[in-house]
Amino acid sequence: MDETKTAPQTVGCASDSVAEFVQILRMANVNGAGRLFGGHLIGWMDEVAAVSARRYAKCPVTTACIEQLRFLKPAYQNETMVVTGRVVYTGRTSMEVLVTAEVEELSGERRLIADARFILVALDEEEHPRAVFPLVPQTEQEKQWYAEAQHRRELQKH
Repeated sequence: MDETKTAPQTVGCASDSVAEFVQILRMANVNGAGRLFGGHLIGWMDEVAAVSARRYAKCPVTTACIEQLRFLKPAYQNETMVVTGRVVYTGRTSMEVLVTAEVEELSGERRLIADARFILVALDEEEHPRAVFPLVPQTEQEKQWYAEAQHRRELQKH
């Protein structure tokens, strides 16, 4: 018997879930070579994913897994780090949050240094999974992210 509680019958937009964290990298964030510690970045990315999922689901959430974490380039002391997350797909109780980490140059230009897909689950007052309302992608980019996530979920079922 499925005792998962349901959310109100409505739909959500990815833009409602956007969360951002900005940090100037300090000595405490970097190793002896002056490069950002990967563990610090993962922690920031997880927090951004949680804020994004909470904004979308309007309830507490928990991280179920991190998929496709990629460290692409280093970041160095005194650089500005921008971590951004947004819900790109919803299941019945879960949400996939795309999180990107970029270094913002003084010119305002950004370079991608890492990205990951976080799967979070919405929780009710008793910390049991609860249903989330379906995501309705609005832009072409959101539709692409949604289709890619949907394809990954289908592959996982088999």
